[in-house]
Amino acid sequence: MGYAQIIATVLAAAITVVAVYLAVKAVMTITAVIRQGQPDPARFADPKTRTKTMLVETVGHTRMLKWSAIGAAHWFVMVSFVILSSLVLEAYFEVVDPNLGLPIIGHWVVFGLVTEWIGILGTIGILYLVFVRQRQKPGAVKRSRFLGSTMWQAYFVEAIIVGVLVFGFLIRGFKVATDHFEYPLWATPLSHAIGSVLPAWEDGATWMALIKILISMSWLITISLNPTMGVAWHRFLAFFNIYFKRSPEKPAGSGLGALKPMMSEGKPLDFEEADPEKDLFGVNQVEQFTWKGLLDFSTCTECGRCQSQCPAWNTAKPLSPKLLVLSLRDHAYAKAPYLLAGGGKDLMGEEKATEAQLAHMDVLALAEGNRPLIGTAEDQGVIDPDVLWSCTTCGACVEQCPVDIEHIDHIVDMRRYQVLIESSFPSEAGVMLRNLENKGNPWGAPQNTREDWTKGLDFEVPRVGEVEEFEYLFWVGCAGAFEDRAKKTTRAVATLLNEAGVSYAILGEGETCTGDPARRIGNEFIFQMLAQQNVETLNEAFEGQKSKKIVATCPHCFNTLGNEYEQLGLKVEVVHHTQLLAHLVATGKLTPVQPVDGGVTYHDPCYLGRHNRVFDAPRELLGNAIQGDVVEMPRNQERSFCCGAGGARMWMEERIGKRINVERTEEALATGAKTIAVGCPFCYTMIGDGVTGKGKQEEVEVVDVATVLLRSLKQDA
Repeated sequence: MGYAQIIATVLAAAITVVAVYLAVKAVMTITAVIRQGQPDPARFADPKTRTKTMLVETVGHTRMLKWSAIGAAHWFVMVSFVILSSLVLEAYFEVVDPNLGLPIIGHWVVFGLVTEWIGILGTIGILYLVFVRQRQKPGAVKRSRFLGSTMWQAYFVEAIIVGVLVFGFLIRGFKVATDHFEYPLWATPLSHAIGSVLPAWEDGATWMALIKILISMSWLITISLNPTMGVAWHRFLAFFNIYFKRSPEKPAGSGLGALKPMMSEGKPLDFEEADPEKDLFGVNQVEQFTWKGLLDFSTCTECGRCQSQCPAWNTAKPLSPKLLVLSLRDHAYAKAPYLLAGGGKDLMGEEKATEAQLAHMDVLALAEGNRPLIGTAEDQGVIDPDVLWSCTTCGACVEQCPVDIEHIDHIVDMRRYQVLIESSFPSEAGVMLRNLENKGNPWGAPQNTREDWTKGLDFEVPRVGEVEEFEYLFWVGCAGAFEDRAKKTTRAVATLLNEAGVSYAILGEGETCTGDPARRIGNEFIFQMLAQQNVETLNEAFEGQKSKKIVATCPHCFNTLGNEYEQLGLKVEVVHHTQLLAHLVATGKLTPVQPVDGGVTYHDPCYLGRHNRVFDAPRELLGNAIQGDVVEMPRNQERSFCCGAGGARMWMEERIGKRINVERTEEALATGAKTIAVGCPFCYTMIGDGVTGKGKQEEVEVVDVATVLLRSLKQDA
């Protein structure tokens, strides 16, 4: 062991001790912050499915590969980080003696072959990711997904990866040059090529190994001093975040479909017994999120995929799902010393800490603890109200997030407190909430007009109670019963079901709003009131029936009935009308005979497509009806662009930026199709208004998929 090896060994040991010490402290800090969150015991259920999902999403990179080239490059970088960590360990042997390697596996040719090619492909992968970041960085494109990301951290991580890979090959190169390399040319061609141009420097491998260790430990020290450095920490936290996702059985985002019920102390809130002085009504302090919420914030990679797909962000609204998560993360970690020292506010807003405790607290942490979670810049709020109310709950952020962050749950939890406790929400939405509470529908229409859409039909619409048996309960919905455009869809569906001989019945005046707009604006109380009423009505309607099937024309009703009423004990099979109609065409009960001219494009409703993965049925139906292919918009299926009506935005004014429905309408008009087909009454209204606003109503028609099918059956439909 020469002087070079002694010096290198001492330096490697010294920096490693420092790095490991700081890393342990950082892990303890992150753990302590996450533990400040509320309990969420359901996250530990079904460990088998959770483990399988975690392995599929991480090893298989299924969510990253939604963006194929970037996903593939990231996979090689991830694998190189995992596998080539063994070569960092090997470097500790090489600083002692350049002839040494990893015990047992270090001399296997297969190990040399795998690490060689993983190193090559990992280098190509990280260089491609560097190229992408430069091409899409703020200033290079109009609305960069990286805007708001901590760019120095990303550049630092990328540089570290390049450095580790380069010096790994230099170590091997010097071993080749000094004839100490154990792997043949065919297994390690790049290492041999590098070695052929390097001098036969006996200490070269030792010094290169030391530099590799210094680079690696510098990375560990840096991230340890920055526990909010998500671009680095996600390498470790992503495994846990994916494992603990809300619905591990779902192939797409765990936070899609049903909303999480209001929780307090890890249990669903019972409004009959709830006490605002003892129970949480939504979230008003960052520590009132569950521990999984705090893990979500800690895991954010700052990649901006959520931001790039967000309809609010893309139309110049202040909401960016990424920046919202980063704001909550930074606030949680800045506030943590105050909380860990005994500080915090109780549910009545009173300080928990004693004067003695407050006197010894960190001043900056104390100031952070006094910031309102929701508030304007003048109020020093963490999240601006305009950010909170810009969300359409379309699910694009959740669907795109590679580490399964549940943005919508967190946004709605904050809305719940603002609505239920603060009574602070856009004023125009108050009319909708009062109508729901008093009239059972957001339009405030009289209940005795729910069946008016049946007038003028040349057949009798069967009603529950008037027929002994029915296969499907036709859930008309508020829009389908009261909104003029949506009533056309309701009549078309009823006509098609009648012609196909489907046994169905409606509730008529017994139906009331499912509560979707109330729940998504944050008024869980009204949702529970409406939902319990509907569950009771549906249980009575299905009593004695052989099947419990519902067909709905509104994706919001479809989602609420099928996914959220289970939380109240109702289990029924719910299909969207496009699914049922596609089945009727496929089985020959409906036969399109007259193609629709002029081309048809289809707009995927968020709550039908992204939230519930119904993409094929509407397209199959349209394809049969027009006897041709649907003209797709650039953003379609899981990447479909929202119409702007979800999240109760249908009843709120859009005062900031470009109107979301206009953005989507322009995309539809650009296809050149003369018919824009929709599968949702909200989309019908929003896209229809967009076409009218563009002055194209005489050239382009917006209709429901059911109407397109009906026209293909009858010339005069």
